[in-house]
Amino acid sequence: MASNQFSLMRDKRFLPLFITQFFGAFHDNVYKNALVVLLLYGVSLNAGAHDTELLVTAAAGLFILPFILFSALGGQLADKYPKNKVIRVIKVAEIAIALLGVASLFTGSLILSFAALFALGAQSAFFGPSKYAILPDHLKDNELIAGNALINTGTFLAILFGTIIGTVLITLDAGLWIISGFLIVSAVLGYIASRSIPDTPAKASNLKLNFNPITETITILRFAFSQQRGVVQSILGVGWFYFLAGMFMAQFPNFTKITLGADETVLAVFLVTFSVGIAIGGLLNNSLLKGRVEATYVPIAAIMMSIFCIDLSFAGAAFDGEELVGITAFFSEWANIRIAFDVFMIALFGGLYVVPLNAIIQHNTDAKQRARIIAGSSILDAIFIFSSAALSAFLITKGWSIRDLFLTFAVLNTLVALYICTILPADLFKSFLQAVFKLLYKVEVKGLENFEKAGDRAVIVSNHVALLDPPLLAAFLPGKPMFAVNSFVAEWPILKALKKIVNLFPLDPTNPFSIKSLIKEVEKDKHCVIFPEGRLTETGALMKVYEGPGMVADKADAMILPVRLDGVQHTPFARLKGKVPLKSFPKITITILPPRKFKIDDELKGRQRRAAAGRQLYQLMEEMMFMTTDREQTLFNALLKARHVNGDKSVIVEDAEFKPMKFKQLLRGSMVLGRKISGFTDKAENVGVLLPNSVGAVVTFFALQAFGRVPAMLNFSAGAQALTSACQTAKVNTVLTSRRFIEMGRLEDVLEEIAQHAKIIYLEDIKERVTFGDKMFGLFSNPARVHKKQGLTPNDPALVLFTSGSEGMPKGVVLSHANVMSNIVQLSSRVDFNRQDIVFNCLPMFHSFGLTGGTLLPILSGVKTFLYPSPLHYRIVPELIYSTNATIMFGTDTFLNGYARMAHPYDFYRMRYIFAGAEKVKDETRQLYMNKYGVRILEGYGATETAPALALNSPMHLKAGSVGRLLSGIEYKLEDVPGVDVGGRLYVRGPNIMLGYYRADSPGVLEPPVQGWYDTGDIVDIDDQGYVSILGRAKRFAKIAGEMVSLTSVESMIQKIYPDAQNAVVAISDARKGEQLIFVTTQKDADRKALSSYASEHGVSELAVPRTILHIEKMPVLGSGKTDYTNLQNFVNEQLVKAA
Repeated sequence: MASNQFSLMRDKRFLPLFITQFFGAFHDNVYKNALVVLLLYGVSLNAGAHDTELLVTAAAGLFILPFILFSALGGQLADKYPKNKVIRVIKVAEIAIALLGVASLFTGSLILSFAALFALGAQSAFFGPSKYAILPDHLKDNELIAGNALINTGTFLAILFGTIIGTVLITLDAGLWIISGFLIVSAVLGYIASRSIPDTPAKASNLKLNFNPITETITILRFAFSQQRGVVQSILGVGWFYFLAGMFMAQFPNFTKITLGADETVLAVFLVTFSVGIAIGGLLNNSLLKGRVEATYVPIAAIMMSIFCIDLSFAGAAFDGEELVGITAFFSEWANIRIAFDVFMIALFGGLYVVPLNAIIQHNTDAKQRARIIAGSSILDAIFIFSSAALSAFLITKGWSIRDLFLTFAVLNTLVALYICTILPADLFKSFLQAVFKLLYKVEVKGLENFEKAGDRAVIVSNHVALLDPPLLAAFLPGKPMFAVNSFVAEWPILKALKKIVNLFPLDPTNPFSIKSLIKEVEKDKHCVIFPEGRLTETGALMKVYEGPGMVADKADAMILPVRLDGVQHTPFARLKGKVPLKSFPKITITILPPRKFKIDDELKGRQRRAAAGRQLYQLMEEMMFMTTDREQTLFNALLKARHVNGDKSVIVEDAEFKPMKFKQLLRGSMVLGRKISGFTDKAENVGVLLPNSVGAVVTFFALQAFGRVPAMLNFSAGAQALTSACQTAKVNTVLTSRRFIEMGRLEDVLEEIAQHAKIIYLEDIKERVTFGDKMFGLFSNPARVHKKQGLTPNDPALVLFTSGSEGMPKGVVLSHANVMSNIVQLSSRVDFNRQDIVFNCLPMFHSFGLTGGTLLPILSGVKTFLYPSPLHYRIVPELIYSTNATIMFGTDTFLNGYARMAHPYDFYRMRYIFAGAEKVKDETRQLYMNKYGVRILEGYGATETAPALALNSPMHLKAGSVGRLLSGIEYKLEDVPGVDVGGRLYVRGPNIMLGYYRADSPGVLEPPVQGWYDTGDIVDIDDQGYVSILGRAKRFAKIAGEMVSLTSVESMIQKIYPDAQNAVVAISDARKGEQLIFVTTQKDADRKALSSYASEHGVSELAVPRTILHIEKMPVLGSGKTDYTNLQNFVNEQLVKAA
């Protein structure tokens, strides 16, 4: 995982080493640069007649020589003894060396100066193996890149500050004193910091030391080159970096003064630029590699170093003046800025190049030998640097200019880069693909740490939305995964091109042994990528998921690693034209989820086991779609996102007025209306909404959302008493409604009751008060900025709904933005819909099913929805479904049954899905729609408190008589109910569960569910495939003669006997048997004998046959279509009193 690398700077495992290294490098560079200035510019050190160019080159070489002589011994010491103690001794010696350096400066002796320089090189040679070998001892594997990058950064920051101080301050009158003070203080501080480096045990305490520098150096080099190929190549790669970097650092003084004719201030700028560039390049590795220790970007970094090095050689024009140019004059010309840019880019790609190579050496070597191998690398680095200095000196003596020198080294680096590309072609191609994809699609990879958690053996499953999917996964998944593809598809040119960075496993679907071969390959500890859908999606959502990948993971005992590709569906490479908005270069996100291990019963074998693996795989894929979709946003932000994806001109909502509204109009209307409403309401206030399904209701809803008000959706069919109670329960002081609606709905009396407790505001009156300024605000305001000022979070209340009151007084249900968004995502993860769909919604928006499912779900998904104000118009609704070309509709069994009786067989010709909820769908209704209209009813289940959906049948997973499987992200538990042998009382918890209740006895006081668990009050059974069957409400069970009888089951039985009637069963007290059943029906000739006969034929207990039958002209129903059991119970009580 790419941890925040700077967090290591607060960690005692790392910080003392960083400080120790920093002051050591700072000490070296203060002295070296001061000496170079003294030599080159003759400030106080008399160089005599010596060639200053050769002296500077010789000084650089003398500093490097100890690395060749003493690194081997340093590696031995670091392996034999605790590294922290070795470092401490070295830092004591550094204090003595600092005193020698001070003496050399004040005496002006070349011999002492070079001796001090040699001594500094020696202590660095001893320090290097311990410094790098101790990192893996204290850091985790995924921290190595960060640790190396920070050490690299600290080193070059020290070079930066040392360069500035050594180069500039030495020229001051008191320069010698200042520099001397820095040398001594830095050496002392380095020693103090070294004392805090955590202890580390000796790794090879039995190692016998060899003090002969020549023989031990040869031995160490042989030992280093005997390591695995990747380590050896990394050692050579690091050495080459120092060959190139050493030349630049050594020749910058000559290049600045002789070639460019600039003074020491310009030299300081170049050295600073180079140091900062390497530091930044090193730090970039952690962001790019996400903590992985690999050489992905090394080839491209080597190539880019050559390119900028060549440009630098041509950019540096020869100097022909006599007076040296200062910093201001020098950088006043663009050509010189180009030179500085080239220097920076060479350094940046150098840092990107060298840090992962150092990490590979540390990561892939045995702890007992690590320091000696690093010592071997240091020796080789020194040889390369020494060779670089020697070659530079030789070429200079032959009359070559510094520009020629740069060009020569650039050509040599190009050859090396080409060689690196031949040994790391996969890394080059991968880094190239990553660069292209990031440039074009701003690809973001999330959850890379989960890839490491999957281990060596894993089956990677991903959704398949476009032809870009394989290249994307090949480019951004670590390592070289194996792709299992159809043998025919494996011949495609795009996949053949990917063979450089992935392994292809052609899978012949007609050969049953192919899957066995694939299992064997995975068992070899490989990462295998499979697209479980087996084809590109044609819907934009999950299609059929094959069982094969699940079986491979099960048989190979491999982890399953889900990967979600998002945004690819909007590219032209998808087959979704007209179904989703297409863009040339949309943002693409790759999300890697935590790995899973399938838990399959050991007793399952053969097809049953394969089917179980397939079910778990589909569940995993569905959860993946749910978890990787943005749910943590407000409803208004979701609307803004939908507008951005689909465009301002997309028609999104229409009502019975047949005036379609586009996203642009919806947002402008919301801004204008919201601004007016905010003038007489407070932020976070519950504002009542008493409106029918209409465009105006949608605008009002989002107007309140935009300005941080909470719409309380009032049930206008509930009656004056219930509405008044709802307003008081939720502390609603203002109710928004429409004068036209009140008149057409004949709700004047209801409104008079409400007006006694809340202020009534008519939308028509607000419209009349809209000014030119309001219109300009709607036209030019930034909706996102206006909404952001409200300071809302996804967990704040978004809306208040009210329970149906089917079993008592309505309660206020408070749902957060995250609750509603989670349910929308849960539904869209299970069922596919796209821009070609049109949703017909006649369920009222005060009903949770009608609001979330029928209104918000399509609008926030960019699907047009048609709103109709009443579900009771059985003749009109089918005709409108036909005329609007609706493909999706929502309803309850009562309403669907009414439409079926009135509709023409062709009215539902375009209908794809009919979602039913709120009450049990009768078999007769289901069969009627299938036989007459050819449409399946997908039954679901939920509650207002769950925003509302909990379970849903889908086209791919449907079980008649059930309400489908629970949606993703929902936990459940079943509690035993006395007297009920099958199933239990359902409790659920999840992201869509309400914030809490408002109760009538505690108005405005939020009562959250206990520990997040919501008691549905339903008795359900969940089978081994996850399908939920509703047995009945806990309150709708009667205890008769000691046996629990489900009233819902009794109603189902009666409905089969009298399918054309409206039937209901209630229970009343009975002195003899505890309770008795009362059958209420609109069937005039209902007879108990018919009930008893049916029960006897179908094995139903006689206790489930109602003793009393009551006739009713019209069954009382709620606005949602549910039977109103409260009023029905009152009717039964009245009839029984009359009969008595």
